[in-house]
Amino acid sequence: MHAPADFLDLNHTQHSILFPANEPVWAALTKIVSYLDFRLQREMRCSIPQGAFIGEDVFIDEGTTIEPGAVIKGPAWIGKNCMIRAGCYIRENVIVGNACVLGNSCEFKNCVIFDHCEVPHYNYVGDSVLGYKAHLGAGVVLSNVRLDRGEVTIADSKKPISTGLRKFGAIIGDHAEIGCNSVINPGSLIGRRSIIYPLSSFSGILPNDSILKTRQQQVIVKRTV
Repeated sequence: MHAPADFLDLNHTQHSILFPANEPVWAALTKIVSYLDFRLQREMRCSIPQGAFIGEDVFIDEGTTIEPGAVIKGPAWIGKNCMIRAGCYIRENVIVGNACVLGNSCEFKNCVIFDHCEVPHYNYVGDSVLGYKAHLGAGVVLSNVRLDRGEVTIADSKKPISTGLRKFGAIIGDHAEIGCNSVINPGSLIGRRSIIYPLSSFSGILPNDSILKTRQQQVIVKRTV
């Protein structure tokens, strides 16, 4: 069934109610809007510098650093001791755990980010879940929409798995590492402690403790002009 416990340690989020054990892990994406509508209360427990934009429906916990130039539209829930760097763009319906890094020129929407995640440079995270201590290298994109705008299915070795979603990026398991400038295509499930080489394009299910190796053939020729 691809349950939440297959990918995520729910002890490392304050929002485990989003992940019922009897539902597939991606079902959480359909609950974020109603969850924040019910539970979110606007409060700033950290200082907000000049040059940062904070929307109305935003909660930011203590110890978090917001740099000038960050934009948090909301609804959004930001945990403790996070670093929200200049140029970070947090759109609607984003939940961020404790001690996370959200970096320069990164965009987030409708996603759940567990504690101690690092998304530091030029990343897109849409309609996705990032597990405990997951890390995205510079330029990693979690693509969330098919080119034909159809339903996102998960490529399985037996048959495609229906998700019922038209926007679904990826589930990135605890401690997973995604190499620089990789594209994770819609409906991908990345297992715990797995590694994806830089410059990879991946679709489907990567099991726990796997390494996806991408090899490029390079040829060096003599310059004649």
